[in-house]
Amino acid sequence: MKLYTKIFIAMILGVLVGAIGGPRMSILEPIGGIFLGLINMIIIPLVLASMVVGVTSIHDPKKLGRVGIRSLLMYLGTTVIAIMLGLLFAYLFKPGAGFLYKVPGHTNLVVETASPSNIFLSLVPSNPFASLASGNILQVIVFAVFLGFAINFTGEKAKPLLDFMEAIAESMYTLTGMIMELSPLAIFAIMANVTGSFGLSVLFPLLKFLTAYFFVCALHVGLVFGSILWFMAKVHPLPFFKGMYDAMLIAFSTCSSSAALPANMHCTQRNLGVSKNITSFILPLGNTVNMNGSAIFQAMAAIFISQVYGIDLSFYSLLMIVITATLSAIGAAGVPGTGFIMLSAVMVSAGLPLEGMAMLAGIDRVREMISTVVNILGDAVVAVYVAKAEGELNEKKYYREENIQFEPQKAQT
Repeated sequence: MKLYTKIFIAMILGVLVGAIGGPRMSILEPIGGIFLGLINMIIIPLVLASMVVGVTSIHDPKKLGRVGIRSLLMYLGTTVIAIMLGLLFAYLFKPGAGFLYKVPGHTNLVVETASPSNIFLSLVPSNPFASLASGNILQVIVFAVFLGFAINFTGEKAKPLLDFMEAIAESMYTLTGMIMELSPLAIFAIMANVTGSFGLSVLFPLLKFLTAYFFVCALHVGLVFGSILWFMAKVHPLPFFKGMYDAMLIAFSTCSSSAALPANMHCTQRNLGVSKNITSFILPLGNTVNMNGSAIFQAMAAIFISQVYGIDLSFYSLLMIVITATLSAIGAAGVPGTGFIMLSAVMVSAGLPLEGMAMLAGIDRVREMISTVVNILGDAVVAVYVAKAEGELNEKKYYREENIQFEPQKAQT
């Protein structure tokens, strides 16, 4: 039985047991606490190692020229837009409003607003080891980014350090898988406890969140990706989505950007007419550093949890969400469950309780199906745009059998 099936069954059973058992189900609370403690245990090494490995994937200085900079700026831009859309519609839909879950030490918490200069000064760790020890996620991410670039510029002498970081990253991915195997039991205990304490009304915010998330993903794909293709690449969007059909199915079914990468490269080259040179560089890079679907989720999840717990987020907290979610997209591995784990970094940076993640764990597999599709589409959109800008897009292949004649001068009519 697949893990996501076990999680779904555990969530349903937890709701039923909690509805029947009532407040007595609080006896299961320690089980959920242990699970959350295990997640908290792997945050720092996972973020540090995966971020360093992600940055070092840009290892060829010659490719960090026109094509590299253009693609990185596009990845960064679409990620920030995804986060902003997530924040905007989380506030508009208010999926967590009306379900006030009080937590000791988090009652109507308002994080003090710092000046812009202090905000940016706080990003740079004066002692990275102290940041690691104290769990300052944002400073750990900044340190990892600089360390990754330093490894690139050092070259062969830094290879042992890179190998060490890759070993840590792979070990953390394995440990993440081991911890996630315990998630059905933990989700059962958490849902039984929460449902027993608050009743079946706990389900409505989750369904509302999932609906709002799907809407924002569809909006991002149609509005942002469609605009890039139409106005910047000057090609019709319809052949793009038809050409990406196979890769979308694999992404949807596996929930893994890495598993969908071969299909993504095949569709981008064979169906969309992007040259092999562009595809072989941009798609693996995007698979590592570009996670639009995950970025939307992290932004919406942070606002959802703040609404559930009755926590008022200041401008500083919102800025930390944007910065951390953007940087986390660089280090998120393209494997199932990583986006959910990386959410913990966003939660910590915004001062939100990690316990809130448990509420979203039960629906995370369904969310991740759509999220992975958005992730791989974002990579392919940038590949088409860069290929067109570099004169390496075969438009005859792109349009294939489509009877579409795109005329840039009529694009806005």
